[in-house]
Amino acid sequence: MSNVEPLPSFEFACAARVVFGAGSLARLPSLVTGLGASSVLVVTGRSTARAEPSLAALRSAGLAVDTFSVRGEPTVETVRAGVLAGQGCSAVVALGGGSAIDAAKAIAILLTNRGDPLDYIEVVGRGLPLTQPSVPVVAVPTTAGTGSEVTRNAVLGVPEAKVKASIRSPFMLPAVALVDPDLLEGVPPQVVRASGLDALAQNIEPFLSAAANPLTDALAREGIRRSARSLRRAYFSQGEASTRDDLALASLLGGLCLANSGLGVVHGFAAPLGGMFDAPHGAVCAALLAASLEVNHRALQQRAPEHPSLSRLAELGALLGGKPDAQAAVAWVKALCTELDVPGLGAYGLRPDDLSAVVEKGRNASSMKKNPIVLTDAELTEILERSL
Repeated sequence: MSNVEPLPSFEFACAARVVFGAGSLARLPSLVTGLGASSVLVVTGRSTARAEPSLAALRSAGLAVDTFSVRGEPTVETVRAGVLAGQGCSAVVALGGGSAIDAAKAIAILLTNRGDPLDYIEVVGRGLPLTQPSVPVVAVPTTAGTGSEVTRNAVLGVPEAKVKASIRSPFMLPAVALVDPDLLEGVPPQVVRASGLDALAQNIEPFLSAAANPLTDALAREGIRRSARSLRRAYFSQGEASTRDDLALASLLGGLCLANSGLGVVHGFAAPLGGMFDAPHGAVCAALLAASLEVNHRALQQRAPEHPSLSRLAELGALLGGKPDAQAAVAWVKALCTELDVPGLGAYGLRPDDLSAVVEKGRNASSMKKNPIVLTDAELTEILERSL
């Protein structure tokens, strides 16, 4: 009798086209005009200064160009303003970090689907289905972390509910993901740290996910290896092109993995923590990663000793540091976070009195549903306590 586990049924969705490589930003105008666009809304981060050469190139290609800046992580109000700015455009270009890309995807889908962001947002909104394809999006990440260039959701803050939640639809997958590692040059170390650890978490959590599949497993292994060998070097020595290549690819792979296998407790907590304390997403994920791995490992050992994620945790140790052992994986992540001086959640305002409210909100987050095992309230609280 075979001991081989049966293959799960799965689907795999991605941006319609992925363009990767140093210097590939030069292809932006032809990629946009190739979509049949004549006018474009370019969504950037706080400043448009870094985008000016691309804006000029788009105009030189005969495109009418408007811009929209996203200050901080996007909220439903950000998207409302962006939809007004984008009226009449035939494509949207996102040129920035995960915040700009998420805002751009939400703006683009609401240009073709009537209503307010809260009509479509999960958990705290009406959660209505999106029925019309998006205005085409070309997503150009300038940080390596979220993988938003290949995901089908946009995370938005909902200040009145003190939470972040997603608008989600296959229609939100970008038409083109344009990933140029050269755009990571000059990114501040603290951004490298937060976004890089977010990318690592977005490869690890799908690898351990209850919905893991062979395609995402292969991608996650590669993303974990590249993060492990380059994140430390990128933080302390940003001049190496090879580290930028690794982190840009790890982020892209993490986006593909999370979009198709889901996440887990790290991102389950990131949504309420980001909404309650205005904490940067990547920094929250970085603070939670080690404790989440440790508590998941113990819970699996105690309540599901035959669970396949236990062997995956051991494999994680080998992928990260060469030792096939779950405790080695936890120790590796802890050591990295110490070396990179990752702040705890207390640095963003979380206090012991807040933990029960975070647990209550986190348990309902969509990401929590794919954690490899259902964690008790006591275990969820322990993760937060260890991450303070």
